[in-house]
Amino acid sequence: MFKSEAVLKLQEATVARWHIEPVDNLYDGLLGIVCKQHAFNYNLWHQEDIARSRDVTDSEIAQVKRNIDTLNQNRNDWIEKIDDWISETLSQQGELEKCTAPMNTETPGSVIDRLSIIALRIYHLQEQLERNDVGQEHLDSVQQKIAICLLQRSELAQSLDELICDLLAGRKRHRTYRQFKMYNDPALNPYLYQQKTVA
Repeated sequence: MFKSEAVLKLQEATVARWHIEPVDNLYDGLLGIVCKQHAFNYNLWHQEDIARSRDVTDSEIAQVKRNIDTLNQNRNDWIEKIDDWISETLSQQGELEKCTAPMNTETPGSVIDRLSIIALRIYHLQEQLERNDVGQEHLDSVQQKIAICLLQRSELAQSLDELICDLLAGRKRHRTYRQFKMYNDPALNPYLYQQKTVA
């Protein structure tokens, strides 16, 4: 189906490229979906940075908060699209309907999302090593964090590969985990639909 190595290469390469070039998507198929989901995390990361800045106005913060809500919704929607692609592939192979094996606690899409965030974290931690306004204690702390992130990425990637193998072999069952984010839905967020009733 796919290997985690392709996902890791995509995430690492795009994070580096997007910091000097516009966000793009040079991939198709599943990797195209993975790249799109990763781009929402990339933009979300930088909006979160702005949200914590002390030199922006309250109105700018309000806009950033709305941007964060939209990006987070898109991020979760595209996690589901990754899992939908896997569901469709398993269904075409006849694995989805006949499988009665136990389910994993996390879907492949969720693991890929976590790997996306780790790729962003590693890139921004490595930026810290280029600073000349910090002491050795700061640099040592950053190096320790990078080492932990690299270990976590390696373990997550291995777990993803094992999960895909288990899904293909029928040892694990797959289903897209629907998030149903209520706060962005005018029909489900009480503050939004009550306002509409009053108006």
